[in-house]
Amino acid sequence: MPRSRLTELSGLNRSTVSQLVAELVNAKLVVEAESASQDRPGRPSRFVRPARGVCAIAVNPEVDAISLALVGLGGEIIERERHALRTDTSIETVVSNIARMIDSFDLRGRRVAGIGAAIPGLVREADGVVRLAPHLAWVDEPFSELLRAATRLPVFSANDANVGANAESLRGAGADARLMVYLNGGASGIGGGIIVGGVPLAGSSGYAGEIGHTLVNSGGRQCHCGAIGCLETEVRRDPLLQLTGLRDDQSDELSAALAASTARPLRAEVRRQLSFLGIAVRNVINAFNPDRIVLGGFLAALHSSAPDEFERISLASPLAASRESVTIVPATLGRDVLMLGAAELAFAPLLADPIA
Repeated sequence: MPRSRLTELSGLNRSTVSQLVAELVNAKLVVEAESASQDRPGRPSRFVRPARGVCAIAVNPEVDAISLALVGLGGEIIERERHALRTDTSIETVVSNIARMIDSFDLRGRRVAGIGAAIPGLVREADGVVRLAPHLAWVDEPFSELLRAATRLPVFSANDANVGANAESLRGAGADARLMVYLNGGASGIGGGIIVGGVPLAGSSGYAGEIGHTLVNSGGRQCHCGAIGCLETEVRRDPLLQLTGLRDDQSDELSAALAASTARPLRAEVRRQLSFLGIAVRNVINAFNPDRIVLGGFLAALHSSAPDEFERISLASPLAASRESVTIVPATLGRDVLMLGAAELAFAPLLADPIA
């Protein structure tokens, strides 16, 4: 953006903004360029852009695959790789595969801020220990420490849904929300993240937002967590992929497949899952009074297949005052959401004190 806009946003005077920009240019974190067009009279304001050489490595280990991306400081996905996992999801195998994938990236001329990891499980905020990632069969695994030793790069880890919530709040469907609740569905189940006034609600140890383990069916199946009828036992991606004939690596095509199909078994499964998702959304509305609920992953595909029906279910029973201001929208960052959110973990120390 132009320096003049930075001055408006920061509330600082022009000379201070000029000095700060000069420091960031000297640190090779931003670059300046003349405006290509001039739409107002007077001297054109110089544009300030993130330097392309500054990047972070984002990683998301899932039960079916490891996704990796090289992400620029401005949120650009520079390079991406996906490695399918067959049966072995042990911490040793995953860490060695991530290190090998990073070695395949061309990092010449780049400054890597670190590695940000979106983990499908409970991650202790203090040290990046994965307390529980049930679908990966990880319990109290020092993921950040192991990956740091394997790559010699700083590693920052957090729950995948919290990471996705932060990305959608910064760059996506929740950018202007006062209180956003993000629900994401993937191969490992359903997670949630809550952003209040632009700040993640992490909880005392970083475990907040486990909306996938709210009760939606008192007569349902037992969840891996030990409870009965959790949201993620009733609302699952696998049956939808099977009924549409899609493979795991084709999950990005689920929304189009649901919209195109009129098969009765599929429509019945969609209605069943929407009914339970609606119960969870009702609970979220009553508990948090959000103005925005953002649905990501296969939940966005479910929503888009029958948006009117879903809103009728989810908005029929919350307290009237709580539901008045809420809107339910699909995530807008698509498959980039976890990569962008994970990169923000690695960029955070740099953004907090860029000169140091």
